[in-house]
Amino acid sequence: MTRGGAGHVKKLWSDAMRLFGFAKRSCVVMLAAGCMAAVAASARAADANAPIDPAHTSGTIKVACVGDSITFGYDVSRGNSYPEQLQRMMGDKYDVQNFGVNATTLLNKGDRPYQKTKRFKDALKFKPDVVVIMLGANDTKPVNWAHAKDFAADYKNLIAQFAALDSHPRIWIMRPTPVPGAGNYGINEADVEQEIPWIDAVAKEKGTGEIDAHAALVGKDN
Repeated sequence: MTRGGAGHVKKLWSDAMRLFGFAKRSCVVMLAAGCMAAVAASARAADANAPIDPAHTSGTIKVACVGDSITFGYDVSRGNSYPEQLQRMMGDKYDVQNFGVNATTLLNKGDRPYQKTKRFKDALKFKPDVVVIMLGANDTKPVNWAHAKDFAADYKNLIAQFAALDSHPRIWIMRPTPVPGAGNYGINEADVEQEIPWIDAVAKEKGTGEIDAHAALVGKDN
């Protein structure tokens, strides 16, 4: 898998936008396309962590999309969550599954930890070939931010559980999308921005890929 890094993750987004003409598309489509660009670009890499080339695979490539309401598709029309759009973009050589859960946190001491949900267990049982993780927004609520010191350790713990699967998945983690305006329920942009260097450091240490959903969607609140 191609390693994380600001230049690389931004290039993946710009490549996706040029390919699909995103200037007039929704943010959800942009999110799906950014993921598609990451998966497709890494398929060409020589790195041992690169996603399997579909041209040399007999079965389908299983992709697990892990996250909170943004992944789940809260307040998005039926069939248009980013994992569903990613499935359409990737085609029938891929099996993209949505394991998003509304209001969940990365933090294991948060008010609704993702790792304590059934969908997390389902994602592990799925034994994916590729995992795309986007968590962090709900962690900025004051009740959760009290445990912010655990953010990097909990992220590494989550990655480790997927990395330990016998499917040896290729793992991509995302910088969270920006929080528009004052946010809701205590979710705020200032703390999301504080999470970004932590996520960057985790990606570098654990050797995962990284997708910069934050920079790609700044100023695109609809």
